[in-house]
Amino acid sequence: MASSITENQLTQSQPHPGAPSANPTVLAILFAISFSHLLNDTIQSLIPAIYPLLKTSFHLSFVQVGFITLAFQMTASILQPFVGWYTDRRPKPYSLACGMGLTLGGLVLLSHATHYAMVVGAAALVGMGSSVFHPESSRVAHLASGGRHGFAQSLFQVGGNAGSSLGPLLAALIVVPHGQGSVLWFALIAFLGIGILTGVGRWYGKHLGETKGRLGSPTPATGALSRRVWFALVVLGVLIFSKYFYLACLTNYYTFYLIHKFHLSIQGAQLHLFLFLFAVALGTILGGPIGDRYGRKLVIWVSILGVAPFTLALPHANLFWTGVLTVIIGIILASAFSAILVYAQELVPGKVGLIAGLFFGLAFGMAGIGSAVLGELADRTSIEYVFQLCAFLPLIGLLTAFLPNVRGGRRSV
Repeated sequence: MASSITENQLTQSQPHPGAPSANPTVLAILFAISFSHLLNDTIQSLIPAIYPLLKTSFHLSFVQVGFITLAFQMTASILQPFVGWYTDRRPKPYSLACGMGLTLGGLVLLSHATHYAMVVGAAALVGMGSSVFHPESSRVAHLASGGRHGFAQSLFQVGGNAGSSLGPLLAALIVVPHGQGSVLWFALIAFLGIGILTGVGRWYGKHLGETKGRLGSPTPATGALSRRVWFALVVLGVLIFSKYFYLACLTNYYTFYLIHKFHLSIQGAQLHLFLFLFAVALGTILGGPIGDRYGRKLVIWVSILGVAPFTLALPHANLFWTGVLTVIIGIILASAFSAILVYAQELVPGKVGLIAGLFFGLAFGMAGIGSAVLGELADRTSIEYVFQLCAFLPLIGLLTAFLPNVRGGRRSV
């Protein structure tokens, strides 16, 4: 049964259907922020991509591997809502470039790490960079969207997912053959990101005065959130848990699964991971525009619950069908986050940064906790058992039935 929200809250959340946008969509800025997301997440995905190398070099257990991800995800997840909350009140256009600077510092530390604590510290530093980058870049995407919020978030997200797919590929081509020190070459990517984000910051600063009180700032008279809105936000949080626990399973342990079950080489397993992450990037761009046109609830239904038959089949497939199924899973599952994020921003108008930081932080936190928990479970049982258990997570998508209906600018009440 779908819940409903008061008419007043709905009309505050979204312009009336057919209302003209105050500003046109600024594609140049959207592509710049999406490309910066690609650069940022290429660096981030480098860390899990070289887990087999780090595991061998530092003689790590699976749970220690999980704690590397936990260090990254928790620094990002804990700080992001605070960054979003602060910048809702005091936007900082050049904080994007500063965040990429923190990521650069993490790269340098990782390339010179001589013991496990330094690796964990490098991961945490990269997480701090992400905690600044994601809420503010999501705000920039919102500001440049011209009212096409789903499209803008999907374009922004597809850059990150493309970067996530490039990390394992570049790791296979650069880091595995040349060793840990070659991580330093990725500093060039960070420097490029700093340059692009400095330009975005100039545009952002120029437009702050024009958008004050309309986009990315508190909306007057929104009042306290109703219990129905809080309930909808909790449901969205549980759906984020389902999506990112399963993604943590695939992103962090898919290479180990392939090596253990099918006896692939490290490079062969990383190429399969690249295909999965590329599929995630491909699927991401679909969720926002479809949500703008047909409703975000439909996207959430299909992207989370709809992937369940494929996740349930995955642990029983041979190598060929494992590759096919993971590509299908990546495409379907990828569309969920943009739809969930914009849906939540519509429920709480005027809090773009806070909601972006909260949901990015929740996503990162769930992925980090999932990585550590699943690593411990893999140590106690087997990596194959982990995949069998996680296959049931998308069934949590049944909770989508409790969300209010949304169709573009219209909501049914």
